[in-house]
Amino acid sequence: MAPKQDKAAAKEAKRARREASRQRRKQIFEAFKMQRREDRGLIPWMLGSFLVVAGGIFALGLLWDMHWVFLAPGIAFGVLAAVVVFGRRVQRNVFTKADGQPGAAAWALDNMRGNWRVTKAVAGTTQLDAVHRVVGRCGVVLVGEGAPHRVKPLLGQEKKRIARVIGETPIYDLIVGNEDKQVKLKDLQRHLTKLPRNITKAQVDVIETRLSALAARGAAMPKGPLPQGAKMRNVQRAMRRR
Repeated sequence: MAPKQDKAAAKEAKRARREASRQRRKQIFEAFKMQRREDRGLIPWMLGSFLVVAGGIFALGLLWDMHWVFLAPGIAFGVLAAVVVFGRRVQRNVFTKADGQPGAAAWALDNMRGNWRVTKAVAGTTQLDAVHRVVGRCGVVLVGEGAPHRVKPLLGQEKKRIARVIGETPIYDLIVGNEDKQVKLKDLQRHLTKLPRNITKAQVDVIETRLSALAARGAAMPKGPLPQGAKMRNVQRAMRRR
């Protein structure tokens, strides 16, 4: 009975892998069609990169009189170069469209690779300004997006709040935008990865746990003045308990 179940499970897993691969190819093809409609230089750039890389490798084969040996690697690396160009141009197009939109920085942070702990909108305003918190090997990074005159006070408040629970761990802060001393959306991920590694992976876990606990404590009581009558109700409840 077990061998039959194993074969059925293996067959189902193989079918799932084929379906996932088919879906990926479909998504890539759809992305290619969309990018081609918006980017007239896509095909020339992809074709040019293929010809340069493949032609260069094939030329080396001619110099060494081994052109047939170098033909297949040349084609493979040429296709790889074209795919890389395609990915870069799609990424640039996506960031261009997202630039300036509310939540664009949160989206960029969510798509980062590596051991980054992203908590979106730890502070914000009704005008959709927001501060996002990122914990990584560099320490803690507070990323603000929105109007600078509203975001800077949010960054300062959040920086003071978390400094009390993370000790000497470095805290960086930045604002995403296109003005002077701001980090452009398309450069945000690269900017974070270039920060120095100040703490270990184990310390990343500890800091994330502390900050999560701080957020839980902060959520227990709403900020701001209590509604009218709230204090009196609390006093009356305490008297009844006595």
